[in-house]
Amino acid sequence: MTATKIAIVGLGKIAKDQHLPSIARSDAFTLAAVASRSASGLDVPTYEDLEDLLKAQPDITAVALCVPPQVRYELARLALDYKKDVLLEKPPGATLAEVHDLMRLAEANGCVLYATWHSRHAKGVAGVKDWLSTRTPVSGRITWREDVKHWHPGQAWIWQAGGVGVFDPGINALSILTEIMPVDLHVTAAELTFPENCETPIAADIDFRGPDGFTLKADFDWRQTGKQTWDIEIVTKDGTVVLQDGGATVLIDGKSVSADEALASEYDGIYAHFAELLATRGSDVDLSPLVHVADAFMLGKRVTTEAFHDEQ
Repeated sequence: MTATKIAIVGLGKIAKDQHLPSIARSDAFTLAAVASRSASGLDVPTYEDLEDLLKAQPDITAVALCVPPQVRYELARLALDYKKDVLLEKPPGATLAEVHDLMRLAEANGCVLYATWHSRHAKGVAGVKDWLSTRTPVSGRITWREDVKHWHPGQAWIWQAGGVGVFDPGINALSILTEIMPVDLHVTAAELTFPENCETPIAADIDFRGPDGFTLKADFDWRQTGKQTWDIEIVTKDGTVVLQDGGATVLIDGKSVSADEALASEYDGIYAHFAELLATRGSDVDLSPLVHVADAFMLGKRVTTEAFHDEQ
C-alpha cells in the first residue's frame, strides 16, 4: 500500500505533541509538507501559506488542519477547492454553519472530510459503549477539571471569541458522552463563568436531560491545579460505570475492569480511522459534541469572575 502524502497546517503544541508522532508511527501516511509560521527543524518542505504549499506540491492529497477554529474554515475551503481530503482538529469549526458548508463542498468535490474527536479513541470508550448498550441509564455526572496554564500556555486564541474557552477540553468529555450513550441527550440549562478580561468561559456547569427522566450534570473547570480530573459516571438500573483519566480507566460498580489494549496515542486511532475513510472514500463528520457546546452558549447564564492572567 502506498502511503498517503499528507500536509499539516498549523504547527502548534497539539500538532507537535500528537499529530507529528502519530503520522510518524503510521504506515498509511507520510508527512510531505508543513504550512505554519512557526515551522522549523523539520525534514520536509515548509511554507507560511497553505496555497503556496498546494501549488508547489500538487501530489499531496490530504491536509490535517491543526490551526485554531477561528481561522480553520477558510483554510478548509481552500484545501477542498484544491480537491484535497481534509482532517479537522476538534472542534471542527467555530460555528455549526461553517462545518455544514464544508460538508456540502467536500461532497460536491468528491473529497473526504473527517471531523476528529480524539477522546473517542481512549482505550476504555468502546467497552463502556458496549456495556451501556444493553442497559437503561438513570443519571450521570461529568467532572472535567484541569489546569489551563499547564495544557494551553500562552495560547491567547482560546480566550478570544470563537476559541470556546473551557469547552476546548470540555468537548472531549462531550465527544465521549455522545459516543457511549445509548440515548440522545439535550442541554436544558447552563451557567458559564467568564473572566472579566476574556471573551470565552473558564468554567461551565451544564444540565442535560434524556428520555425516561434521565438527567446528567457536567462540571467543566480550567482552574484546577494538582491532580487533574477527567471523569464520566453513568448510573443505570443495572449498575454504575465510571470512565476515569479521560477514558483510559474503567470502573464498574466500583471495581476496576480491563480495557482494550491502549494505543500509543489517541491520535494513532484518529489516523487509523482517517486511513479507513480514505480507502472507502467516505466522510465522517459527527457534530453532536459541538451541538451541545452551541446549546450551552445559547442557554447559558453568564457569570463574571476575576481576570485571568497566563503567567505561571
